Amino acid sequence: MSPDAVYDLAIIGGGPTGLTAAIYAARAALKTLVLEKSVPGGQISATMTVENYPGFPEITGAELGERFHEHARKFGAEIRTATVESLHWEGYVHIVTDGGETFARSALIATGASHRRLGVPGEATYYGRGVSNCATCDGFFYRDKDVVVVGGGDAAVEEGTFLTRFARKVTVIHRRDALRAQKILQQRAFDNPKMAFVWNSVVEEVLGDGERVTSVKVKNIITGEESVIPTDGVFVYVGMVPNTGFLKGILELDEQGFIKADCCYRTSMPGVFTAGDVRSGSWRQVIAVAAEGALAVREIEFYLAEEHLEEPDLLWARRRGSKGSMV
Repeated sequence: MSPDAVYDLAIIGGGPTGLTAAIYAARAALKTLVLEKSVPGGQISATMTVENYPGFPEITGAELGERFHEHARKFGAEIRTATVESLHWEGYVHIVTDGGETFARSALIATGASHRRLGVPGEATYYGRGVSNCATCDGFFYRDKDVVVVGGGDAAVEEGTFLTRFARKVTVIHRRDALRAQKILQQRAFDNPKMAFVWNSVVEEVLGDGERVTSVKVKNIITGEESVIPTDGVFVYVGMVPNTGFLKGILELDEQGFIKADCCYRTSMPGVFTAGDVRSGSWRQVIAVAAEGALAVREIEFYLAEEHLEEPDLLWARRRGSKGSMV
């Protein structure tokens, strides 16, 4: 490792936020690295249809994610597959991954969030064997079968509507008496003859035959009445959990585990910024989180221009003196 290997900006997360940031950073002549542990494009890549991204009246999530990816690469951003394990400040941001170490003058955390689990008996047992969070991934396997969707937000309603392309019947189970999804999505669902709704109810257990899901046990939270709904599949959309497990004790997080940041996207660690779904208070829509990526890079440019950071040769001299040669 040489001082020349220090990046101006290391972006952790390759979804719409991280890749938009990479586009803006690379165009600003910042030496930019994107670290993504899975598929570039993030969770948007698992969305069947995106209808609310300007300039694309209708585009698949996978195609939009790929366009983000290629756009960032076009301007010279380096994109690497790696899982970040920790990071800390030592005059530079020192990032430890499963493949080694990375040093950067600044970092942007854009790791997004993952689907929340129900946490009920049988869910983990049958995950991948009837329990899923991805209708576009698994919908094909439920042709002419009955499925259950748990949740009442945009994701639940949109993915439930998508499942009607394959399933014989889609039953939406929601803990309230009204959906939270956008009105246009609600109307499409209510107009779809394949969709049914179970209100004021929660799933208490996922049941199966040892191989596959066969039904769910449901409880009405008002009457307390329990019932069993036969189903071949359970698709869960009950919110998101921030991907911040590697940051506990390192950055300041809110009660839900999202990263706290100020109005300039600065976190509690020098040189480290955050944007997108993982940021506390973010509006979790693709257009909004992409914009956050661009805005965060503007603040990072200001930071790099104003901060008097330790010179790379001094940093490496100090590290060699205390730890020996860097590999």
